[in-house]
Amino acid sequence: MTSEEILQKVRKIEIKTRGLSKNIFAGEYHSQFKGRGMTFSEVREYQAGDDVRSIDWNVTARLGKPYIKVFEEERELTVMLLIDVSGSSNFGTVSQMKRDMMTEVAATLAFSTIENNDKVGVIFFTDKIEKYIPPKKGKKHVLHIIRELIDFQPEQHGTDIAAAIQYFANAQKRRCTAFLISDFMTEQVAILKKPLMIASNRHDLSAIQIYDRRDAELPDVGLLKVKDAETGERIWIDTAVKAVRESYARHWDEQQTELNDVFTRTGTNHISVRTDEDYVRALMKLFS
Repeated sequence: MTSEEILQKVRKIEIKTRGLSKNIFAGEYHSQFKGRGMTFSEVREYQAGDDVRSIDWNVTARLGKPYIKVFEEERELTVMLLIDVSGSSNFGTVSQMKRDMMTEVAATLAFSTIENNDKVGVIFFTDKIEKYIPPKKGKKHVLHIIRELIDFQPEQHGTDIAAAIQYFANAQKRRCTAFLISDFMTEQVAILKKPLMIASNRHDLSAIQIYDRRDAELPDVGLLKVKDAETGERIWIDTAVKAVRESYARHWDEQQTELNDVFTRTGTNHISVRTDEDYVRALMKLFS
């Protein structure tokens, strides 16, 4: 993709996702992901009903009557986007690839962040941490993130979601809001439980699963030669055999059940969006 093509795509995504974040999500974002910390504002004279634990005893002793400390909620947030750029994200059979939708979802969340004057950062991961973009404010920073989302070429193709969560939890010491965006195409769902539990206890973590229709079911189209995007392995599948299609669908259902159970047990908010569905509705559900 040439530089001009990248800029055109960045502009197209900016127009679409910035409008969504401004007109639809800003209010929900503000109310659901408000700052958790408290910062000192002023002292004022004690009034009936005030919490006695807030009394400033030094000021009280100096002025001869009770005064309390007043605190305000810290509004500024840091938002982190953990984005899966493994080989399986470059797959799509309907209108777009999974990575295209991940880009739009991430861009919408990023613009929602700066609309509220918060900072946003990104972690790209495969089976290793591919790139870390530190949190910053501003439109220029978000456009840089979108460009990276479009043009970033990972070194690896595998997936290690647990390692990405652990890296995030260790790197981000202060409490923040985080979105884990992935297709969650992993055979090791159970090992996500511990890192998700740790990260969810420290941060407000939500998982957004982006998947394709053919991740969940096979069409009846006879012999198919398929390639594993992460390992490169190629095999033939006879989709005309009903038992093959049923086994494929059953494996997907079992994996989703296990994944949903892990999210529930770790207190991780989560949504699933198919590439031919409207992600706006799903994000609204997540925020509400």
